[in-house]
Amino acid sequence: MNAQMPARMNALLAWARFAWLNTRRNRRRSLVTVAIAALGTAAILLAGGFALSTYQGLAEASARTTGHLVLAHAAQFDGFEDTPLQHGLTNAEALRQRLLSDPAVRQVLPRVEFGGLISNGDKSVIMMGVGIEPDAEFAVKGPFLTVEAGRELAGTERGAVMLGAGLARNLKAQPGASLTLLAGTTEGAMNALDVTVAGIVSTGVPEIDQRLVYTDVATAQRLLVTDRVSSLGVFLDRMEATLPARARLGAALPDLALRTWEEQAPFYRSVRALYNRIFGALGLIIGVIVVVVVANAMAMSVIERTREIGTLRALGTRPGQLLQTLAMEGLLLGAAGGAIGAAITGAVSVALQVFPVMMPPPPGRSTGYPLLITLDAGLMLATLGLVTTLVALASAGVARRTVRLPVVAALGHV
Repeated sequence: MNAQMPARMNALLAWARFAWLNTRRNRRRSLVTVAIAALGTAAILLAGGFALSTYQGLAEASARTTGHLVLAHAAQFDGFEDTPLQHGLTNAEALRQRLLSDPAVRQVLPRVEFGGLISNGDKSVIMMGVGIEPDAEFAVKGPFLTVEAGRELAGTERGAVMLGAGLARNLKAQPGASLTLLAGTTEGAMNALDVTVAGIVSTGVPEIDQRLVYTDVATAQRLLVTDRVSSLGVFLDRMEATLPARARLGAALPDLALRTWEEQAPFYRSVRALYNRIFGALGLIIGVIVVVVVANAMAMSVIERTREIGTLRALGTRPGQLLQTLAMEGLLLGAAGGAIGAAITGAVSVALQVFPVMMPPPPGRSTGYPLLITLDAGLMLATLGLVTTLVALASAGVARRTVRLPVVAALGHV
């Protein structure tokens, strides 16, 4: 059997060379087939690269907003409270130190979420308040807010707030203005606290900007008359550490609940499900177009060579060998087209890095984002394999009937 291997390899190489020479006989038709395969590959890779870039951007934004993991009481995630911070964490600093002892944990940020009213003396507006540790928050998350006026909160100051742009316009508030926060306390009473506007910011989501109030944790706790926090955001050293860290920390803190950033990001899940359907259908349509065009081109080529096929059959060539050769022709054309399509995708991806193109704001947002194409090795190999296989199968499919014609009928074909 080992002695037959070199002979088989030589025969295979001979048929491959024969297939290569056949692709050069009608160069125009071969170029059309290669071009269709290249355009199909590039279209699939560009659409898939755009989807992957969108997924990565949304995932990073979601993890940067809440933390890779969020630690709280299970009831806190339901969102139903009789009084503010009813299900809050009472031993936040001790929990924070336990979490920081894990080697994958980079930072742990407390968060106090509350609702109430904010007033300028003449007008009161519903607010969504968030208490944060400013220095650590901005150091870990980076520029997650756009400062439109004033400045960010400083870690040592108390009684200062940052307002969403829409809320500031509603209250006619500017940096330095004095406002009053009103909220229910943990005991069910009402409390008021005077604050100063440090800055006006935008999240890029107009609905949030119309209600958003940022302050420091100490000011929020003072308003609510409590030492609790709503949750702790756990920031890890990398995205891939999320699930292993959740398993470790969940086992160490069985009385509390840990949610991943993805579980806290319904917008990300919705966009991913939508894009998967859109680009899946697009890929299917492109695949069908490639198969139809290639099958048509190969059918013309096979019909023109029917008498040649009959002659080869008369000389003793088996139908399987002819079918193999014609499939190899498609394989070579598909591989060449796929490689060119991948090169086009790479060139477009680099060009978008050098010459940025901004996309319009998506629904529900006020800011656009750069158009980027992610080059993923797995997606590229899968697409190249798919396109090459489809072209080879299309070639073999249209040739199957012709290579099995009786020799006399093939020789007499006009």
